[in-house]
Amino acid sequence: MILIISGTNRPNSITLKVAKLYQNLLTARNQASEILDLQELPLDFASPSLYKRELYSQEFMALRQRVADVQKIVFIVPEYNCSYPGVLKAFIDGLEYPHALRRKKGALVGLSTGSQGGNIALSHLTDVLHYCGLHVLAQKPRLPFIHKHLQEGAFTNPLYLQLLEEQIEEFLSF
Repeated sequence: MILIISGTNRPNSITLKVAKLYQNLLTARNQASEILDLQELPLDFASPSLYKRELYSQEFMALRQRVADVQKIVFIVPEYNCSYPGVLKAFIDGLEYPHALRRKKGALVGLSTGSQGGNIALSHLTDVLHYCGLHVLAQKPRLPFIHKHLQEGAFTNPLYLQLLEEQIEEFLSF
């Protein structure tokens, strides 16, 4: 089972659309996967309760357990203010440290409406995930100008599909 994390809680996000495309590509390879959409986070998850396990809501505990139950995670990461979304950082901070991510394997896909495809965001996230002990696949597709290359749930730029297919091939054997 591969967990795909849609790295924003923004409603109707392009990130979730790309996560669903990624899941379809995995399904075509008979690889089981599920999406963890950060829109599922309880509204109070980023309160001071984030730092006291005994105050976690059942909803947050269920999301944490989904991460704990897998060995491979794909992060679909939009670029927000030249980094990745704070809600993704807060979610990672709320995972059981150090066991939640240690010795697991991860893959990253960067999205941006600008020309860099989330390059700096992926670099920042890679640093955090390495600190948490997650082994990150070196191949990190960056999809710039994503808002121009995604129509009705499909890529209009064939290179984007190729980049994801190549990453999946590597990730499945990683």
